[in-house]
Amino acid sequence: MVLTPEEWVRQHVVHWLVSEKKYSAALINVEKQLLLNNTKKRYDIVVYNSDGSIHIIVECKAPKIKITQDTFDQIARYNLITQASYLVVTNGIEHYFCRMDYEKERYVFLESIPSN
Repeated sequence: MVLTPEEWVRQHVVHWLVSEKKYSAALINVEKQLLLNNTKKRYDIVVYNSDGSIHIIVECKAPKIKITQDTFDQIARYNLITQASYLVVTNGIEHYFCRMDYEKERYVFLESIPSN
């Protein structure tokens, strides 16, 4: 696998999730396909709960890519399917953490995601 700038970010996020946030590597899945409106998409990182439900979805961009509303729209579309509790958007320099509030149909920005 070629270490693209986005892949560099992805690998660092996985390392952070395991070493700093104490999530089990066995519950982390990277670059898998999902079907969104009959279109195949790929998410960057998903952290599962032990029951198989999705706890966190992470969208990684290369460091030179600015995080915009489009980035949040992309992860929100993915989350229509995944129904994660938390969303993370990062380019390795800027990091945004959100908790999903499904009752009010919005996301709430946080300082970070909780540790496991």
